[in-house]
Amino acid sequence: MVPATNLLAFALVSALLIAVPGPSVLFVIGRSLALGRRGGLLSVLGNAAGELVQVAAVALGLGVVLAQSLPLFTAVKIAGAAYLIYLGIQAVRERHGPSAGRNPSRSASTWRILREGFFVGATNPKSVVFFVAVLPQFVDHAAGAIPLQLAVLGATFLLIALVSDSVWALAAGTARQWFARSPRRIAAVSTTGGVMMIGLGGTLAVTGNKT
Repeated sequence: MVPATNLLAFALVSALLIAVPGPSVLFVIGRSLALGRRGGLLSVLGNAAGELVQVAAVALGLGVVLAQSLPLFTAVKIAGAAYLIYLGIQAVRERHGPSAGRNPSRSASTWRILREGFFVGATNPKSVVFFVAVLPQFVDHAAGAIPLQLAVLGATFLLIALVSDSVWALAAGTARQWFARSPRRIAAVSTTGGVMMIGLGGTLAVTGNKT
């Protein structure tokens, strides 16, 4: 297992990194503005589940293959960016839909929202690079069971991120409820959420290249 000192140090580093809003936070805020608190929280769970797949890949040694293969890394990056843009366009198109003013996430099934969040999390290129580059630095090779240590560290990061992202989702979803009192304002908020996801997708498509 991971020594307590290593785990504590990693948790502190993770908390500091997570405190700085990144792609996951922007995605959650955008989804919460477009879908409300329920949709935002479900997106958080889906996103975390997707990144859990990345942690498993790193623990099994597959993450290094992905991070070091430019064609494979680029394919994953473009797929994730394109999907974010698709979700953003979808949110903008549905801003005046029948579900725009009240409980917008009710029109989408729980499974659908979780699935969308999962795909975004699983194809986030920045988190792949982070897990591959940072997790091994906190592993105690003398303790053995390296894959298990990597999995524990990754799960620790995701747990902290899950709590932090949920706070962002609740805050953005609550703000959306206030704007929902006016059809015009809620349409503007839904559009803002969609534009955020489109912008995030575009940014990921042109950045995050391996160096």
